[in-house]
Amino acid sequence: MERENFKSKLGFILVSAGCAIGIGNVWRFPYVAGENGGGLFVLLYLVFLVLMGIPVLTMELAVGRASRKSAVLGYKKLEKPKSKWHIHGWFCMLGCYLLMMYYTTVSGWMTSYFYKFATGTFESGMTSEQVSGVFSQLQSNPIEMVIWMAIITILGFLVCSRGIQKGIEKVSKVMMIALLVLILALAVNSILLSGAGEGLKFYLVPDFEKVSEIGIGNIVSAAMNQSFFTLSLGIAAMEIFGSYMSKDNTLPGESVKICALDTFVAIMAGLIIFPACFSYGVEPDQGPALIFITLPNVFVNMQGGRIWGCLFFMFMTFASFSTVIAVFENIMSFAIDMFGWSRNKAALVNGVIILIASMPCVLGYNVWSNLHLIGGRDVLDSEDFIVSNLLLPIGSLVYLLFCVTKWGWGFDKYIDEANTGAGLKISRKLKPYFQFILPLLILFIF
Repeated sequence: MERENFKSKLGFILVSAGCAIGIGNVWRFPYVAGENGGGLFVLLYLVFLVLMGIPVLTMELAVGRASRKSAVLGYKKLEKPKSKWHIHGWFCMLGCYLLMMYYTTVSGWMTSYFYKFATGTFESGMTSEQVSGVFSQLQSNPIEMVIWMAIITILGFLVCSRGIQKGIEKVSKVMMIALLVLILALAVNSILLSGAGEGLKFYLVPDFEKVSEIGIGNIVSAAMNQSFFTLSLGIAAMEIFGSYMSKDNTLPGESVKICALDTFVAIMAGLIIFPACFSYGVEPDQGPALIFITLPNVFVNMQGGRIWGCLFFMFMTFASFSTVIAVFENIMSFAIDMFGWSRNKAALVNGVIILIASMPCVLGYNVWSNLHLIGGRDVLDSEDFIVSNLLLPIGSLVYLLFCVTKWGWGFDKYIDEANTGAGLKISRKLKPYFQFILPLLILFIF
């Protein structure tokens, strides 16, 4: 069967960037930057993105493009006879399922907040207790949570069932362009608020007093972590899009474009959030609650806040949904490749699996709120811990070793694949860096 391709180069870049641009950029990046004192963290993040993020991204795309297959079969096609690299492909799929077991819930929260702002649940002049009460009510209501999670899951599989060009590429293009327009409008609005200057200074200018307070080592490791997780590397989420790519352009060139879009969205998210926080006297280091409690507080006090709140959560919905359809595509193409299913059958079967598998995360906030798993974490945090702290870094290390060691695919074959086409190329002189330094950096994160 002929493998589908993207209709346009722009389609590939937007879909791949859409996979990378998710809650990690627009939710995790600003609050981690806030906790690590802003300016210097942002600078280090950019450095590590170039040193680590882009090289590993080219490797995942190279495995996909050279094999034209999904995770397990991609390894099988490229590995040496009798070697066992393809076992990692099964862990990649486990990672994709696990990620979707909680990501659909968080994506559902974003959508429900968009709906709440649109229908007037948030009114101007609400107290901060009333605002945080909205989130508590949402979490304590299993039926409402299940409805939003189900909407995201069913819509995601519907889009994927239509194929690469008619479904994913078409929807992602519209969503990503809308996302970029929304983010510019929201950022301009935030920067024009009175007192926004303090927020910009906090975000973009390194504050060395704050650095010595937090500790440079902590800031370095947080920046390394974020540069790595932002691209969703290590669970074949990017590999699958490599398998649909043409050979017209080099992989380093495409990787730089994906990273640039991804980083642009993360940095702009900070430009939306920090000026607004400082303008309304809200502390920027609120951690994960920043988006559901802190920002709605800002919107209800803002002129035209209902519209801005609505636009902001529409942007958040697009950002999270773009990741959902990218990972669903990976899960589906795995089923199509491994079991010979039709696209519709793969969508239906996996849709049912994800709906059932997402229930523990939804119920973990209400019916099973006393359930604590890994190290006393709730269901969502436990699932996230396994994906973010184990499967992503270990998976990236496996892809790296597969591409640069003689026991795997081998450095020369990887470089040939990565440098095929027009555009930026990787120098072979970087071989020692790829073979010795990069694995150590990933182990340091782990």
